[in-house]
Amino acid sequence: MPLMKKRYRILVTNDDGYEAKGLLALVSALRELEGVDVTVVAPANEKSACGHSLTLVRPLRFISVGDDFFKLDDGTPSDCVYLALHSMFEGQKPDLLISGINRGSNMGEDITYSGTAAGAMEGVLHDVPSIAISQVMDFTNPEGDFTLAKKTIKELVLKIKEGNFPLPHREFLNVNIPSDVEDAKMVVTYAGYRCYGNDAHLHRNPRGEEHYWLGLHPLEFKKREGKEDMMSDYEAIEEGHISLTPIMLDLSAYKSINSLKEWIE
Repeated sequence: MPLMKKRYRILVTNDDGYEAKGLLALVSALRELEGVDVTVVAPANEKSACGHSLTLVRPLRFISVGDDFFKLDDGTPSDCVYLALHSMFEGQKPDLLISGINRGSNMGEDITYSGTAAGAMEGVLHDVPSIAISQVMDFTNPEGDFTLAKKTIKELVLKIKEGNFPLPHREFLNVNIPSDVEDAKMVVTYAGYRCYGNDAHLHRNPRGEEHYWLGLHPLEFKKREGKEDMMSDYEAIEEGHISLTPIMLDLSAYKSINSLKEWIE
């Protein structure tokens, strides 16, 4: 009898929640690929900007919502990946993990806030090649168009499936898709220098009690020193390109080690 070809297994998560249109667009695109099995484990509620957090103060529960599709009751993206790898893929890890498609960009230092990026971080911590993918959006449009994002992720998955993952141990691929672009080229970028402000909005309820909403900052950035010959993720998006950024989990500031040694001596 001829040997059966091994199925390529992909674990999918996100931080916008299991009903998010970006997640459903991603799953639809992946399930169009031949020889690919897709398992979805996503938060039951939106967990945007939750960072790389795990839930340690209460139990978590998988709830089936479809074929190989589960929501994790009040879990984070990191919870979803951690528990899926330890309970659904015993003995054989998935071939690839994809987190997204996020509604909104994840560039520069925003990566440290991002639950989408955190899902990919958790994947590479467990030696699973991982991609985070985000769609830059106009938030006045509640629908969003994920056509280019779907096309891009299919191209990337096929390239990885038929060849290899391009990054080493504990590095993941962070992908950002420009808005209002039907087609675009992929460019390799670095994580840009985000300019931050304060966009907190004070409100009062009918009893006069104060509360705050954290607002959305404009995508303002500047060049990093010494990177004048490279393109940042912000610049790529501004020019209508698809940004591919390799992200490493080692946060050590190696250039500062000697100066810190001198300081304490």
